[in-house]
Amino acid sequence: LPGLGKTLMVKAFAQAIGGSYHRVQFTPDLMPADITGHTLYDMKTSEWKVRKGAIFCNLLLADEINRASAKTQSALLEVMQEQQVTIEGTTYPVEEPFITIATQNPLEQEGTYPLPEAQLDRFLLNILIDYPSEQEELEMLQTVLHENIGASLNLSAVPKVMSPQTLLKLQKLTALIKLDKKVVNYALQIVRQSRHHHGISAGAGPRGGIALLRASRAEALINARSYVIPDDIIKVAKPVLRHRLRLSADYQIEGVAIEQVIEQLLQSVPAPRE
Repeated sequence: LPGLGKTLMVKAFAQAIGGSYHRVQFTPDLMPADITGHTLYDMKTSEWKVRKGAIFCNLLLADEINRASAKTQSALLEVMQEQQVTIEGTTYPVEEPFITIATQNPLEQEGTYPLPEAQLDRFLLNILIDYPSEQEELEMLQTVLHENIGASLNLSAVPKVMSPQTLLKLQKLTALIKLDKKVVNYALQIVRQSRHHHGISAGAGPRGGIALLRASRAEALINARSYVIPDDIIKVAKPVLRHRLRLSADYQIEGVAIEQVIEQLLQSVPAPRE
């Protein structure tokens, strides 16, 4: 839903890591070249030059991504998977670290297009932004109105907590978090079970299993552990899987939430014990 602070949150994150940040407002008339870049002919030098698009940054915000056509949405496929962009046959690496964060509106709203499954699968997490609690909303109103700071919060007050280089080191450190064979098999069985659940018409693919392990490693690092435990996988299962599973027609008609199905998956696969 609009107005819940999704864009503001991403801007604050960019401010906190101090990296380069670009925001692309997705609209029906947005073209792929507007995102990736294009070549143009320089009349003064009689040469073709490359004008790089908004995608060349540390943090890219694809705002209201499902308001653009599938062709434009697919412009993100290469960079999200391979950290590079191809313009007129030439490949250019993007900055490191590179993070894509997208916001989307509910499909029932006018002027929205469903995201291609190939692109959905490339997002590591799908995080739901819901209404704030009454106390949180009251604090927001008091901050914005009583302190006379205008219609929005002052992002310049957000402190820089790390550099892009530090974030890159943390990403590399996450890859060193230990994964026991039993824990890897636990994640594997959850993903494979999603392909046979009667309420799921399309389960998670191998990339889903990889994402489950990557996210669980990050969860372990956040909790100051050098190894992954089953609870880490359980903690990240919903944000990792909710956009990778397609409910069956019967479940959709019955109004079953995808989170309920993920809970069923977790209950059907026994967690490994010491």
